[in-house]
Amino acid sequence: MRIRLRPRAVRLRRALAAGAVLVLLAPVYGCRVDVTAPGAPTPWPPASARHWQWQWQLTGRLDADVDADVFLLDPVRTTTAETSVLRARDRRLVCQVHVGSVVPDDPDASRFPAGVLGAAGRRPQSRWLDVRRWDALEPALADRFRLCRGKGFGAVALADADAYLHRSGFPVSFDDQLLFNRRLARLARSLSLSPGLMNDVPQVAALAPDFDFAVNEECVRLGQCAKLLPFADAGKPVFHVEYTGSTADFCVTTVGYGFASARKQRTLDAWRETCPLL
Repeated sequence: MRIRLRPRAVRLRRALAAGAVLVLLAPVYGCRVDVTAPGAPTPWPPASARHWQWQWQLTGRLDADVDADVFLLDPVRTTTAETSVLRARDRRLVCQVHVGSVVPDDPDASRFPAGVLGAAGRRPQSRWLDVRRWDALEPALADRFRLCRGKGFGAVALADADAYLHRSGFPVSFDDQLLFNRRLARLARSLSLSPGLMNDVPQVAALAPDFDFAVNEECVRLGQCAKLLPFADAGKPVFHVEYTGSTADFCVTTVGYGFASARKQRTLDAWRETCPLL
């Protein structure tokens, strides 16, 4: 025998069911963090400049569980699924783009004319690019930036942006490099990416107003940390790494400067040791 419920009882049962669902879902929505939409530039609040923990991983399987606020990753190796996981955890994602060199294995290597390829670069099999040839380089570099944006990165760090310091095969001057790097910063902003300067310490004082953050390798070992202060003094993060020495030794210097510092292997896999924050 089937029992027919009165309309009032049906409404009450539905209300109770809906209430149960809301109770179950309330903790989920209460813990949900709003993340920046894909393609929007990453914000770097000055009040947080001295409080970031960061991870730089370019090799090995990505460890998304590392306790870091900022991840610096390779745009080709990193998948959209991986960036989605990190973004859902409110991690800031920085895309490392080689703007001054190319290797034959790069997916876009054929887009760089022979006339812009110079001497051997710092990466194995890489060639320096003639950064004076903006018209020839800009289309491919813009697409490298677009790849970052499309994968959900909100910031881009410019690697090999210091050809003038090396025997690149071209007579690149200090001013040539300065112009090229400023053009890249403007290009990144036009594509809704926050630009970051990697190394290129001699130009930090001139370029700090054009960039939102800095990435530095071994300023302690090289005795260059004080030259990065234009970023720190402006409330902009400095993400710093050393490959040798003890964190107990170099953290005293870099944390005092307000840098986010860590020790890494040169392979830039998932392993790291971090400095304490202020």
